[in-house]
Amino acid sequence: MADNYLEEKYEEFLKRKDAEHKAKCRVWKKRLDEYRKRLEKEKVGKFEKN
Repeated sequence: MADNYLEEKYEEFLKRKDAEHKAKCRVWKKRLDEYRKRLEKEKVGKFEKN
């Protein structure tokens, strides 16, 4: 019984850890996309001024 309990807890831990990792990756990708868009706007703005 103890083995089953520990295995279930470990599987829950892995699922939770995976979900947290995916959430961090989504946030990171969103920030990176926003940064790239901001760089493009700045680049376009510089060319328009000249």
